[in-house]
Amino acid sequence: MAKAVALLSGGLDSTVALAYALSKGHEVVPLSLRYGQRHSRELEAAKAVSRFYGLSKHVVMDVDLSSFETSALTSEKVDVPQGRSVEEMGADIPVTYVPARNIIFLSIAAGLCETVGAEHIYIGANALDYSGYPDCRPEFFQAFERVLQVGTKSGVEGRTISVETPILRKSKADIVRLGKQLGAPLHLTWSCYEGREKACGKCDSCLLRLKGFKEAGHEDEIPYEVRA
Repeated sequence: MAKAVALLSGGLDSTVALAYALSKGHEVVPLSLRYGQRHSRELEAAKAVSRFYGLSKHVVMDVDLSSFETSALTSEKVDVPQGRSVEEMGADIPVTYVPARNIIFLSIAAGLCETVGAEHIYIGANALDYSGYPDCRPEFFQAFERVLQVGTKSGVEGRTISVETPILRKSKADIVRLGKQLGAPLHLTWSCYEGREKACGKCDSCLLRLKGFKEAGHEDEIPYEVRA
């Protein structure tokens, strides 16, 4: 059985990516990062998802990115955008972009792969959710695989670590449908950029998630303060 490391934030996308990895028969080690994000709700969700699957090993690491003060996800000085249209979301790279986050996270995942003998990294990145994040684009992952080929012991010894992006080109509705098909615990996930008792229903992440569930024909079971 091939081993895989799955980056698990606790959000919808990463949970579906994890479920997909498990469906392929991989022995999966989830990796979650406590990186100075503005709340811990997603991390709590990640732990709940890992427990749901009964995974024996769930690695949670601390990587402090709170000095990256231009991002609304790592600085309380930057407001989380709310109530934006899909067109507005796709107009530019939003303030919820955390500089080089996927470069950092994938590098840590690669190190964990070499440690546990895994051949694959699964990441729930999506290039179609209007975020405009540069580190969620196909060309980025292609380039990063080349980095792993030349910059890791595994790579230079011919045991390449692949970066798997099973939902990269799927719409949010397609991601919901795939999650339901795989029996993923979507009710345990948390996508809201705020960390209150209920999801705000107004931030970009909530709006895209609600839109995806609606278009997929499913009810989102998590609680919201407002449902668009």
